[in-house]
Amino acid sequence: MQAWTVVVGIAALLLISAVRVLREYERGVVFRLGRLVGTRGPGLFLLIPIVDRMVKVSLRVVAMDVPPQDVITKDNVSVKVNAVLYFRVMDPAKAVVEVEDYLYATSQLAQTTLRSVLGQAELDELLSAREKINQSLQQIIDHHTDPWGIKVSLVEIKHVDLPQEMQRAMARQAEAERERRAKVIHAEGEFQASQRLADAAQIIAEHPIALQLRYLQTLLEIGTENNTTTLFPLPMELLKPFMRLGEGPKEKEEKGEE
Repeated sequence: MQAWTVVVGIAALLLISAVRVLREYERGVVFRLGRLVGTRGPGLFLLIPIVDRMVKVSLRVVAMDVPPQDVITKDNVSVKVNAVLYFRVMDPAKAVVEVEDYLYATSQLAQTTLRSVLGQAELDELLSAREKINQSLQQIIDHHTDPWGIKVSLVEIKHVDLPQEMQRAMARQAEAERERRAKVIHAEGEFQASQRLADAAQIIAEHPIALQLRYLQTLLEIGTENNTTTLFPLPMELLKPFMRLGEGPKEKEEKGEE
C-alpha cells in the first residue's frame, strides 16, 4: 500500500511539473535533451518531465536606459551623452540560442554605437539635428540585433551634458546673435522710415496745400491738450491773404505804377 502511495505521489509530481501556463506576452523556448524543438505558448501546454527544459521569454517592449557615455565630437568637444533604447523580442528561439544574454548584449551594443555615431558628428549637429542622429542610431543597432531576433523600434538621446566653458561660450554666442538681429531690425526700421519720409516729401512738393493741412492738424492736436500757453509759428502762406488786404491805396498805386 505504501509503495502505491509513493508511486502515485511521484506520478502527481511529474504531472504537475509537466504542466506549464504562459501569459499572452510570454513564450517558452523548449529544449529536449539539449536540442531545440520549438516554442510554446501562450496558454496551457505540457512538457515531458526530466527530458524537456523551457526558457521563458517576454515579448513586451523593453525600455532600456543607456548609461552616460563620454564622447569626443568631430570638432573635438568633450560631452557626456545618455540615451534610451526601445526594443522587443520578435523571435524567442533566436533570442535564446543566438546570444547568451540578449539584454546585456543589446545594452553593450547601444553604448558602443552611441559613442561611435556621436564621435562622427559635430557639436552643432548633435544639438540641432538630434532626430537625424536618433534615426541613424536606430538603424545601426537594429541591423546588428536582427540576427538575435530583436527589433529596435526607437532610440532617443535624452541629455547632452556640456562642459562649463562650452556653456559660457554658447551663451556669449547666443547673446551676440540676438544683438546682431536687434541691430538689423533697427536698421531696417530706419530704412523704411526714411522711405516713408521721402515719399511724404515728394507728395508735399507736388501738392503744397498738403503741408498747410498737416499744420492745421498739428494745431488741433496741440489744442486738445491742457496747456495754458501755446507758442507756435505761423507759415507765411497763411498770412499772405491778410497782408494783401492790409495794403493801402497808395501802396497799391505805387505797385501799379511800378
